[in-house]
Amino acid sequence: MREAGMAGHGAASAAATALLAAAGAGAPRVPPAGNSIIALPLWWTIQWRAGNSCKFSLLDSQYSFRRDGKGTNEADSMSIFELWGHGKSAGELYASLKNYPTDKMLPYLQSDSTYKVHIHTFNKTLTQAQKIKKIDALEFLPFRGKVNLKNPEHIFWILEDYGMNPNDVPEEPIHLYFGRWIADGQRELIESYSVKKRHFIGNTSMDACLSFIMANHGRVKPNDIVYDPFVGTGGLLISSAHFGAYVCGTDIDYNTIHGLGKASRKNQKWRGPDENIRASLRQYGLEKYYLDALVADFSRPIWRKGILFDAIITDPPYGIREAPRRMGSQKETVKSVERSTENHFFISSSYHLSDIFFDLLKFGAEYLVMGGRLVYWLPIYRPEYTEEIIPRHPCLKLISNCEQLLSSHTSRRLITMEKVKEFKDQDANSYLLDGQYMPYRGHNSFRDKYFSGVTKRIAKEEKDNQK
Repeated sequence: MREAGMAGHGAASAAATALLAAAGAGAPRVPPAGNSIIALPLWWTIQWRAGNSCKFSLLDSQYSFRRDGKGTNEADSMSIFELWGHGKSAGELYASLKNYPTDKMLPYLQSDSTYKVHIHTFNKTLTQAQKIKKIDALEFLPFRGKVNLKNPEHIFWILEDYGMNPNDVPEEPIHLYFGRWIADGQRELIESYSVKKRHFIGNTSMDACLSFIMANHGRVKPNDIVYDPFVGTGGLLISSAHFGAYVCGTDIDYNTIHGLGKASRKNQKWRGPDENIRASLRQYGLEKYYLDALVADFSRPIWRKGILFDAIITDPPYGIREAPRRMGSQKETVKSVERSTENHFFISSSYHLSDIFFDLLKFGAEYLVMGGRLVYWLPIYRPEYTEEIIPRHPCLKLISNCEQLLSSHTSRRLITMEKVKEFKDQDANSYLLDGQYMPYRGHNSFRDKYFSGVTKRIAKEEKDNQK
């Protein structure tokens, strides 16, 4: 499984890619100063959960973890293990274990160490007698230490996969794994930061799980400066602040930035006096990481020239729940004249999706530090999708591309790019000079294509009901 160009479905595949993104797949990663993080190039088994189910995936990569047994920034995986052997039957597993280098096992099997062995099954429950029998079958491994069930130094796991169908569970597992436990994920973050419990939300507030996955892709770490140019209610700032980054954002919507206007919650007409981005970070004890949020039009940058941000993490509007807008003028074709509270007026005009993404890439190329990451969602009409329609920039390298299905004909792709070249003036409008610009213009009609599919589905359902 490689990070670049990987296409998956939903949060699970994005989480697996986030592990690779955090570790720098295919390239050595220098651990930060001190002893808080260790990096090991190994085969890993990652156990992840989707809804009420969990599965296992193999990663051939370098992964970083903390000494306290928590996976670095990883919110969607359940656990990660150093893989010693695997197979499609018990015989294959044992043969695989016998081929694992003894010199890699021995440091964890010394006579002065303690250990225990766990068994975890997916889609089947084993009796205690069955578990003991499976553990006893591993007596060929050179365990020399003492068993300690309460506080062992080393924990080993047998993982058995019995497929996905609860109505047709095989007698024997379809795949088995054995490995040394390394770290648990931080899935508790998804519940702790649930949007349902958040003080300040809007129609487009990002799901907590996806927010943390985006922070993983951005390699957010303590003391980074992270920026969201379409900040909305600030959900993406919260996940970055949790990992110790200082966060800021801008948005064209005056009411949202100031926490004014109609509420998004059911049975609540207006927002309360303390519903705003700062209050949301205060709710989680993260206010000290909040720099500010400004009312600004992203198409007209307000920042001084120079490198400012370690990561840009954002979810641009693509016209389904919120229309993409920018400041207009009387000379342009005016879309609307809007009024917010305190007699604040502004004229807005349409902001084409193709322009949003090119402005975003240009901004990232100019304002990211070298090696900094741009992470954003790109809406896709699936029948027309090719990799050529992903916006590119000469200063940015595509790192990962993960798909989340929205409907049978639409999806959005989590795009991660890394700055690999210093920005020069000639790079400002480089996309206008190549022949790839025209395919990108198809993004402008995403909203029409999205709702045309909805209309067709409703018409089909109505026709079926009349039969």
